[in-house]
Amino acid sequence: MPGSAVQVRPQLPNSAPGASRGRGLYFVVFPGHVSGMASGHMHQTDVVIVGAGPVGLFTVFECGMVRLNCHVVDVLDDVGGQCTALYPEKPIYDIPGFPRVEAAELVVRLKAQAAAFKPVYHLGEQVQALEAIGGGFWRLTTSKDTVLQARAVIIAAGVGAFGPNRPPLAGIETFESKSVFYYVTQRENFRGKRVVIAGGGDTAVDWALSLAEIAARVSVIHRRDRFRAAPESEAQLKALAKAGKIDLVVPYQLASLDGANGRLTAVNVATLDGQEKKIAADVLLPFFGLSMSLGPIADWSLALERNQIVIDPSTAATSKPGIFAVGDVVHYPGKLKLILTGFAEAAIAARSAYALIHPETPLHFEYSTTSGVPNA
Repeated sequence: MPGSAVQVRPQLPNSAPGASRGRGLYFVVFPGHVSGMASGHMHQTDVVIVGAGPVGLFTVFECGMVRLNCHVVDVLDDVGGQCTALYPEKPIYDIPGFPRVEAAELVVRLKAQAAAFKPVYHLGEQVQALEAIGGGFWRLTTSKDTVLQARAVIIAAGVGAFGPNRPPLAGIETFESKSVFYYVTQRENFRGKRVVIAGGGDTAVDWALSLAEIAARVSVIHRRDRFRAAPESEAQLKALAKAGKIDLVVPYQLASLDGANGRLTAVNVATLDGQEKKIAADVLLPFFGLSMSLGPIADWSLALERNQIVIDPSTAATSKPGIFAVGDVVHYPGKLKLILTGFAEAAIAARSAYALIHPETPLHFEYSTTSGVPNA
């Protein structure tokens, strides 16, 4: 599922959700569809952008600023990538000009900024095939048999396809979406519930701190006493445990689930030497990270490094002429996985695409304060 890979922290006690970049707390929200959608049939355009996360949306804007038309493909049902699908309520603190902006609000603003250039969105579709055809064009075919032809392709696929790492518990699927959740849609849904959180990373620790304020009881299961979370968060967690406000169940691992008709009654845990314990529970939140892959992009014969697309940072060009890449999906020496870095790469890729598509017309560099927004 294409999208951007910025992660921010969830709500901590007595604070708004979030505290810094690079840590994850998962939300799932799918807002209404975006106008300008199309599916099926053949389309020809200047640029096809693969991925409609924040960097993909800003790539639309940057292409529009150099008068390139875009079609955008994303497997999710709405734009915004992980900012929409996983943590719309999370604040982001490193967007220039915004001391604090929630992920969903950032997506709304980027979508509005791109709207001036009338992009065509193909949402709920995955690009499954990419092939070079005559005349310097690329042909892309999606999972809904939409065919797109373009002189340039810009891949803004974030971390690629993503999904939760599920614990290997017998019958867990019967509880999923009823009392076992891999993401959190609304914190308030857990008020008054007995919540068991499994995991030792930032997501597990930060949610434990957040839900301790409203849940009837929070129990945290981890296989060891040390956590892979921010030191200050781990210190807060252990302080709450010492005060009797959170139960730390260590060193234990998930063993089995009790309940019926999708409703949990208890979570059973065990140590490596066989000691068992039963924890009364209404909800289990297993936070074992995301499983990520490039999906079909891995089969496009692009140069890869650590499952990321190698680019020339001066042009955003990949190993294939006419294909560019931006955002968290790319690799080059010194690459920073920040949204703002992706924004800069989008500007570079748009101008590189222009030079490819219009080699006979050199692009005269102008600041937006001089040029304004074309066609706006």
